[in-house]
Amino acid sequence: MGQPWAVGTAEAAPARLPLVLTALWAAAVGLELAYVLVLGPGPPPLGPLARTLQVALAAFQLLNLLGNVGLFLRSDPSIRGVMLAGRGLGQGWAYCYQCQSQVPPRSGHCSACRICILRRDHHCRLLGRCVGFRNYRPFLCLLLHGAGVLLHASVLLGPALSALLRAHTPLHTAALLLLPWLMLLTGRVSLAQFALAFVTDTCVAGALLCGAGLLFHGMLLLRGQTTWEWARGQHVYDLGPCHNLQAALGPRWALVWLWPFLASPLPGDGITFQTAADVGLMAS
Repeated sequence: MGQPWAVGTAEAAPARLPLVLTALWAAAVGLELAYVLVLGPGPPPLGPLARTLQVALAAFQLLNLLGNVGLFLRSDPSIRGVMLAGRGLGQGWAYCYQCQSQVPPRSGHCSACRICILRRDHHCRLLGRCVGFRNYRPFLCLLLHGAGVLLHASVLLGPALSALLRAHTPLHTAALLLLPWLMLLTGRVSLAQFALAFVTDTCVAGALLCGAGLLFHGMLLLRGQTTWEWARGQHVYDLGPCHNLQAALGPRWALVWLWPFLASPLPGDGITFQTAADVGLMAS
């Protein structure tokens, strides 16, 4: 028999270390950016209008980034508090021995979160939480605005890094960009020079990683797949691009990318899902 999910606080607590490390890295990027802009070479030369637009863009990106981080961490994608008793009779349901509960299709148990996740996609190591039915939207928006923020930071740090690189030989420049820790440990660069190169490197790498993740999950979004389903070549829940977007992002799917607090309720409950076969039967 299925049973409602109940869990103690010890098991419910998410992993804090990944979130703390991510926050420390974000703080390092912010401090380095403030140092370069205030005490260092300063921002790239811009006119008053361009500077105003750049400040407005930065504020827009940061508000979206922080808002989506908050929504992602506050949204519980698990079966915790979901009444599943008596519902595990349909095709695709399974029994999880760790959770001691029936779990619906597309769900999966996460060993890191120690609970089953509704429409589980994957476990996000950087934020220490699974990506599932309830927090897939803020996760996608995080990828978009994370890439934008990191790219913007790289552009602002660019002039200072360029001036530093021009003052050295090409070999020294390549070593500083590729092996900044080795250059610091061998005394070839100062701590300030190392920090500039390291933070810029991580911003560029982070922007590329977020961009690649956005492209990959954008493909999954249009196909109505999770990462697990994509890896196994399953297309059972592909209802067509427009319906897939609405199923994952709600009816205002075209606008949710612009503001994290825009109301766009999801049409489902994370337990039952329409399949391509259901749509075909209704069409016929």
